[in-house]
Amino acid sequence: MKTNHKKLLSLLLALVMVFSLVACGNKGGESKDKANTESTGESKDGEKTNADATPLKGEISVQAEKGWVPYYEAAIKKITEKNPDAKINIKEAGSFDHLDIIDSTSATNGDVADVFAIPADRFTGMVDNDVLAALPAKEMSEKVGGWDDYEAGLGGLFKKENDYLAFPYNIETLVTFVNTKNAEAAGIDHTKPFELNDQKDPATVLLPLFDAWYGVAPNNAGGIDLLAKDGDQFKSTYTGKYEELNADQKAVFDSIYQYWKLNSDKGTTLFDADAGWGYIDGEFKTGGKGVIRLGGPWDGKAFQEQAGEGNLEVYPITQITLAGKKLTHWQGAWGLAINSRIEEDADKMALAEALIMELVKPENAIELYKSTGKILENVKVDVYEKSDLSDLDKKIIKNVVDSFYLSPERPTFKEYGKVWDTWKNAVLSWNSVKPADAAAAYKELNAAFTGMMEQIKAGN
Repeated sequence: MKTNHKKLLSLLLALVMVFSLVACGNKGGESKDKANTESTGESKDGEKTNADATPLKGEISVQAEKGWVPYYEAAIKKITEKNPDAKINIKEAGSFDHLDIIDSTSATNGDVADVFAIPADRFTGMVDNDVLAALPAKEMSEKVGGWDDYEAGLGGLFKKENDYLAFPYNIETLVTFVNTKNAEAAGIDHTKPFELNDQKDPATVLLPLFDAWYGVAPNNAGGIDLLAKDGDQFKSTYTGKYEELNADQKAVFDSIYQYWKLNSDKGTTLFDADAGWGYIDGEFKTGGKGVIRLGGPWDGKAFQEQAGEGNLEVYPITQITLAGKKLTHWQGAWGLAINSRIEEDADKMALAEALIMELVKPENAIELYKSTGKILENVKVDVYEKSDLSDLDKKIIKNVVDSFYLSPERPTFKEYGKVWDTWKNAVLSWNSVKPADAAAAYKELNAAFTGMMEQIKAGN
């Protein structure tokens, strides 16, 4: 007992000395944890974040499309005014042009920015090529705010194993636009869904189904997989026989075929890769026969010009049905990524993280939309509805958000890139083959997608 008592006394004395040293070592009585957090930039859960380091310094570049530049300049100014040793240069470039430079060269190319926008479908390819730097995204999301469950949304989409490799920028999907003047002239109640099979005039519903980006919508409606992953394997509904389609798939495919046939019989140019878009735009103008068409939030301004002030209405994508099945598109998304070439430079990483957080702050959502047309995942619809945005913009945002959450996630595997031309070429082949019925039309799709799957299996 005496021995134990001495040990206990020695332990107590040692603890007293430790506490005394800690108290003397911290200014103003701050706790050791707080001191460490401020000096190392650790988050509350102990994980280090570059963007917490202050002051910010170093020089980086950011890619921005022409229309985005004013918004980006304002965001940069907010950062550099507080951090005079920090410099952020804007590289004006189209997002896809910028990504094509990366794909054709490398992330180290001087024409490639340190921070850039990336669509979800290019994410996997960029990851495979080691283009993207890992981010402390969970900690960044807590600072930015607005997410109830970061991992369940785009945050999880831009994650590879344990690394977050891009930060959520915006959500997007297709919606429907109605020319109310043309609807009135045709005696159509545009508040009710448009069933494709009921249309007598091919121009009433304008669907560029030769383009797979839009062709996704009817295929999704029928539960038809253009290309999907089943474990480690790929599959496509179109590699099966027409007779093997289930009732919904067959009904929707028959509707796609009948829509082509209606246009073919009437001699329209809708199913023409070159003339199709001009035909759609022309018919949708007020005075034409076009009543409803698909589009994204980026199309609002152009469609309003075609319809005329006050003649454009917006609905969810489900306003069009095929064989009773509602159209759905994808939960499309863009992220903001950091070039892996600066991953080992703590100053540049901190500056890049700070810029990303400034660009997607909820309090900047309205200005971001005005400049870029981008809708933030971490901002509620009512924030946009209470803003000074136009009534049309508010309708677009609400219907994009509604349609987004009705749609399945967008495939992000790089092999999906083969679908675009496969679908387009097969559908356009109907113009020369002139299939007599849906089964004959399906054979063209079956041959094309069977060939595509063979290429994928061969690794081409």
